[in-house]
Amino acid sequence: MQFQAHRQGGAVTKRIQSRVLQLATWMMILGMAPPLTAGETKEIYTGTAVSVGGTVSGQLASTTFNLTLEGYTSDEEAQRYLTTLAEEKQDGLLKAISKQKLGFFSLSGQVGRTINVVRVHNLDEGKRKVVVVFERWLKMAEVRNGYRSRDYPFGVIEIVMDPDGKGEGTYIGAARIRWVTDDKTGKKSVEIENFATYPTRLMGVTKRSK
Repeated sequence: MQFQAHRQGGAVTKRIQSRVLQLATWMMILGMAPPLTAGETKEIYTGTAVSVGGTVSGQLASTTFNLTLEGYTSDEEAQRYLTTLAEEKQDGLLKAISKQKLGFFSLSGQVGRTINVVRVHNLDEGKRKVVVVFERWLKMAEVRNGYRSRDYPFGVIEIVMDPDGKGEGTYIGAARIRWVTDDKTGKKSVEIENFATYPTRLMGVTKRSK
């Protein structure tokens, strides 16, 4: 992920150019990783989630997490989601993925969320990238008071695993997803905007299968 920050009307907007639901050409270059092998029904990733500014003093706050994958999003489905995003924006995308149940993600002490999109890619040097998108819980106060955070309805996770089964990544707890066109190059891409100042870091990630 490439992180960019720019000011608009005196406020800093956090922009993340991501490969979460990237163009079909990008998907074809990397290709999907092999599906769960015979005897495997789940992939379970655990580790520590470390966030900045989670306390009044702005100090680090950490907790454990569990990410369980029970299936993948195919190239065809991902392309269909891209088309939906381009034509119906993020509300249409949210509706399109909402019925998919590909696992769940939870932070310690919190109610877990059903995962809606899972993309897994093989990288160079035997590494493996896992990208997850899901509809996040909206807090009652957000809905009742019409907070701006309601415009950030997605959770987004990206983890890169080494061949030895260890990895790290990022977690965006409230994200807005848009289909944008670069004014200079005309290149289209998926843009993920983080409501928070920084994404949560996922550290000490390990994987086991069931």
